[in-house]
Amino acid sequence: MRAEDDADGPITGINVTPLVDVVLVVLIIFMATAPMIARRAIRVEVPRVAKSDKSATDALAVAFNGRRELTLSGKAMTLEDLKKALSAATAAKPDQPVTLSADKTLPYGDVAELLDAVRSAGVKKVGLEVRRK
Repeated sequence: MRAEDDADGPITGINVTPLVDVVLVVLIIFMATAPMIARRAIRVEVPRVAKSDKSATDALAVAFNGRRELTLSGKAMTLEDLKKALSAATAAKPDQPVTLSADKTLPYGDVAELLDAVRSAGVKKVGLEVRRK
């Protein structure tokens, strides 16, 4: 029996191309939304403003919540650990951007101290996260 004779028979193989397409689309969706999910791991009430720009996607996220808990990209740390981690990041990539999210209930001096620590670690590009009104 030749392969040409089997052309009229029932299809017994499974076409996996549509399955692969769907899996790749779902993977891309998860990759795009994962940073947003990780950022919401710590609750920070940032101030609202009328105009704001989107932050860079490759920026390191520093969060400082109302209970004075400090995180870098979702990992809890002290101010000294933050300085060391940011120094290492700027040594590897000198123009590494950082996004700073600070709770609106924190005193101005605490946020200024944190900003000073980020700047002293060698970070040149610092963005402050805000929400639109």
